[in-house]
Order: sequence, then structure tokens, then C-alpha cells
Amino acid sequence: MTISERVLTGERADLLQALGMHRGFLRHTVRGLTDAQAAARSTASELCLGGLIKHVTMVEHRWARFMVGGAEAMESEPVDWTGMFRMADDDTLADLLARYAETAARTDELITTLDLDVSHPLPVAPWFEPGASWSVRRTLLHVIGETAQHAGHADIIRESIDGAKTMG
Repeated sequence: MTISERVLTGERADLLQALGMHRGFLRHTVRGLTDAQAAARSTASELCLGGLIKHVTMVEHRWARFMVGGAEAMESEPVDWTGMFRMADDDTLADLLARYAETAARTDELITTLDLDVSHPLPVAPWFEPGASWSVRRTLLHVIGETAQHAGHADIIRESIDGAKTMG
């Protein structure tokens, strides 16, 4: 049974709706752009719209792995921390959006199937409290926050490119 065939209510429906809304804002922000526009740095920041799509995809993918298997699963794949914020010469916006959609579908499936109370110790990092654990629920709230924050960044970058606004 697919997610669309299930009737979800309550907390799981709320989590799916909130994450979906912010993903939608981010995808809307890049609508109609060329690859060159998606790769352009239009502000003082190193960020570009394609890079933000790439970053959010990677972040969501890694946290999905964490929800299933903890920090070890999350950290089991190498990450290009520098390259994830920019489009490589062979990246296209269409390909980045397709990978984002695949990642989103996987996360959505996890939201409907995982026990939201299961917790895993966080990876060791200076920005996490030592010894802290996050539940699947808390991890999803983090992914929602990350997506919303980067959708806001994307809106500013897009407005700098051609004046278009996600919400205006």
C-alpha cells in the first residue's frame, strides 16, 4: 500500500504536511530557472539554488539513514561537504530535483512506518550535546526546520536573480 492509498491522521499526517509544504516552497523557488541560473551565486554568499537543492537532498537522505540505523548508518557514506553547496559542471537542475523527489519519497515512507519514539545517539559533533539522542520524531522536526530555513535562503537568492519571490 502506497502513502497515497493510506489514510493518515494525527501526528504522522502533520509531519508529512509540514515537511511537504516546505519542500514545495523550495521546489517552487527554482521553478522556471535554467541550469545556469540555478548555479549562479547572486548574493555575497557561496550558495546557489542548485546547491541548496543538492544540500537539502543530502541532509534529508543522511537523517533518514539516521532514523533507520543511527549515527553509524548516517555516517556510512562519504559526503562532499564543500561541493554539496554548488552545482558541478555535470549537474542539472532537473537531475537535482529528481534526486530530491526520490529522497523525499523515501523519507515520507519512513514517516508512515517507523516508530516515532525510537531514539538513536547523535553523531559526535561540536554542535550536538555530548551523549544526546534524538527520536525519529525529533529528527523529522530537525529535517523540517532545515528545509524551511533553506527554502528561505533560496527565496532570497531567487529574488536576487530575477526578482521572483516564492511567497509574493
